[in-house]
Amino acid sequence: MAPSFRTITVRKLHPSFGAEIEGVDFPNISDETFSEVLSAMAMYGVCIFRSTGLDDLSHVEFSRRMGDLDDMKRYLVQGRKPRLPYYELFDAGNVDGQGNVVPADSPRAHFGKGNALFHVDSSFNPRRASFSLLRAVKLPPPNNGGNTDFVDSRTAFDELPSDLKQELLANNYVGAHTIAQSRKLGSPEFFKDLDPSKEKMALHHLIQRHEPSGRMNVYIAAHCHHIEGVSAEKSQQLIDALMKHVTKEKYRLSVEWHRPGDMIIWDNRCVLHRASGGSFEGKYVRDLRRTTVHDDSPTAWGLNDRTIKGEEYVSKANLAAATKPLWTAAGSDARVH
Repeated sequence: MAPSFRTITVRKLHPSFGAEIEGVDFPNISDETFSEVLSAMAMYGVCIFRSTGLDDLSHVEFSRRMGDLDDMKRYLVQGRKPRLPYYELFDAGNVDGQGNVVPADSPRAHFGKGNALFHVDSSFNPRRASFSLLRAVKLPPPNNGGNTDFVDSRTAFDELPSDLKQELLANNYVGAHTIAQSRKLGSPEFFKDLDPSKEKMALHHLIQRHEPSGRMNVYIAAHCHHIEGVSAEKSQQLIDALMKHVTKEKYRLSVEWHRPGDMIIWDNRCVLHRASGGSFEGKYVRDLRRTTVHDDSPTAWGLNDRTIKGEEYVSKANLAAATKPLWTAAGSDARVH
């Protein structure tokens, strides 16, 4: 049964997920309204808020209400300086430190091509992300592209072929994630000398329960380099099959940015997303800024060592114990929907 809301208005955008929310006064949000936003997030996975009136500081402050925030300090290597005023703000735009559009053939643009592949934020980290909050500061003129696309990985799990679903539940497979994998896939020629297999990886189960809704979810992403404990051929077959299924057109929602101040919040534990390209690339400013909330659910850390924080790595210490079946085949049907 859909929840009833007293303080917000919800307009559903897709048969299975996604909603546009009205009635949120972000500078003065009440506890009741905040609770209803969380309820809407649990149900819809992606929520769009138009003309929020948020600036950088209030964006960060609101995000902190949703949990502990990730920050970009570990990415500031080789003298790199942040463009934005708070470490908690990730630069998801195409603007350099002087406010100029990044050239389409620049190293930064090539690095960003991986964001055009369906992924979840921070699956390559030991502690994965729950919510991402992406806000528009400056947008290209209309009809130049730049949408953000989402897919519903909970409904995709529900509609997996029965034999594949039972295999996934019985084996409780573990995916190994590294950001190098999506960068290589996004721009293979530019990253021809990059070997993702030599990079640090984080381990997370492919099939997980989404705690806020109780539904099962396929936790797959372009960052997923391989599946532990199977042959390279089997691993690639499973990754390809899951990505092909989860990203089917019927599970997709494309969100258009209307004006500065628009914000999209999504739950990385139940949707994938990607940056949609367009004629704006290399031509018009698209300044988007994101905060990322650390997951605090029981599966937040996957199979990873909690003492290692804020970096991509791999730890296999608990792999053997953690690959026991989620449920027996006989009992799975009653518990996976």
